[in-house]
Amino acid sequence: MAVLEVRDLHVSFRAERGTIRAVRGVSFAVRLGEMLAIVGESGSGKSTCALSILGLNRQAETSGEVLFDGSDLLKSDSRRLREVRGNRISIVLQDPLSGLHPYYKVGWQIVEAIRAHRPNVSKRSARSAALEVLDRVGLAEPGRAAESYPFQLSGGMRQRSMIAMAIALDPELLIADEPTTALDAAVKSEILELIRGLQKELGIAVILVTHDLGVVSHIADDVVVMYAGSVVERASRKRLFASPIHPYTNGLLQSSLEGGARSRPLSSIPGNPPDPLAFPRGCAFHPRCSLSIEKCTVESPELKPVQGTSGHECACWVEVDDHKPDRNTEETIV
Repeated sequence: MAVLEVRDLHVSFRAERGTIRAVRGVSFAVRLGEMLAIVGESGSGKSTCALSILGLNRQAETSGEVLFDGSDLLKSDSRRLREVRGNRISIVLQDPLSGLHPYYKVGWQIVEAIRAHRPNVSKRSARSAALEVLDRVGLAEPGRAAESYPFQLSGGMRQRSMIAMAIALDPELLIADEPTTALDAAVKSEILELIRGLQKELGIAVILVTHDLGVVSHIADDVVVMYAGSVVERASRKRLFASPIHPYTNGLLQSSLEGGARSRPLSSIPGNPPDPLAFPRGCAFHPRCSLSIEKCTVESPELKPVQGTSGHECACWVEVDDHKPDRNTEETIV
C-alpha cells in the first residue's frame, strides 16, 4: 500500500512574462520501505514537485491530489501541514545551510524540532535523543557536532546533521532533494548509502530527487524521469536501466558515468530544456530528439504502458510503438 500518492499534480507560478508551468500532470506513488527516485535535468520540475507535497512552494498555483494518510495535503489547512512537516514527512534540502539556522547550535535545533512535535518530552530526553540520532547518521563525535554551529562543520557533516534532524521523529516518508549537491564524490557516495541504509533500517519510504541517473543505479526501487514538468518514463530501477525506452532517458544514461557503459565515451543531450513560459507544440522533447517524427511536433504523447512489460510506462510516439520486448530482459537484470 502506498504511503503517499500524487495524482495529476500541476504547479504554476505567475511571472511578468506569463505563467510558468513548472509541473504538468505528474502522478506517482511511493510505498513504505521503498525508495522512489525522481530524475531530470535542472528545470525539469522535479524539486518543485517534491516541495509541493508539503506546500513549500510559496505563491504557487497548485491542483491535483497529494494523498497521505487518507487526506489530501493540497487541501489541508496550515495546522494540518505543521503537524505533518518534520514529523510524519521530513525533507532534506540540497543546501543544508538553508535548513539549519546559522545562529543556533546543531544540537539545539534538533532538540527544538523534537519538542515542537512532542511537547511532553523533556529537554534532557530530547537532548539524549538528539545525540543518539547524530550518532546514528555516522558522525564520529556526536557531542561535538551537537555543540557546533552549522558553519563550523564540513559540508558532509552538515548534511548528516540535516538527515539526523529529519529522522529524529521517525517519519514515515523522507524527501531528499538533491542531497549530494556540492559534495565531492566520496562524500556523495557516503550520503547516498546513509540514506539507503536508514531507509532499510527504519522501514520508511524515501523520495530521492536528483539530476543524475547514475546516483540511483544501485539504491532506488522505482524511478520517475521528468522532462519539462512532465513524467516521460516510469519504471522499476531494474527495468529502467536494463531497457530504457524514452530518448531522453537514454540521453541521461549516456551522459552519466555510473549509468552508461564505461567503455563508451560520455555524451550530452543536444540543445537546452524548453522555456517553461512557452513550451513547444507537441512533445516538449522533440526539438532535441534525433528520433523525432512529424507527429511529435504536433501532438503531445501520453504516458502509457510499454508493450510486453509490467509497471513500465513511457510517453513517446516513436519508442513505445516500435519497442519489441525482450522476453529474457528480466533474467539479465542484476
